[in-house]
Amino acid sequence: MSSIPESDISYFVAFCIEQYKAYKNTNGGHVASLFFDRGVVDYLKDNFEVLHTQSRQWLMEEIDNYLNTNTAS
Repeated sequence: MSSIPESDISYFVAFCIEQYKAYKNTNGGHVASLFFDRGVVDYLKDNFEVLHTQSRQWLMEEIDNYLNTNTAS
């Protein structure tokens, strides 16, 4: 990864958790656990440079797709 500040990546992950919480009408603790347990956080961090430029709706669909295709618990 390039010289992207860790705080920018952390902010983006937190943004995605909050947005996904609203998208799925659930609570933040559930989404955070889901993201950490299913590798979404690592996916978001590893692909930050591309993902952070996308729209909120696209991100929510991308996260759904990731979760549906990476079914390991």
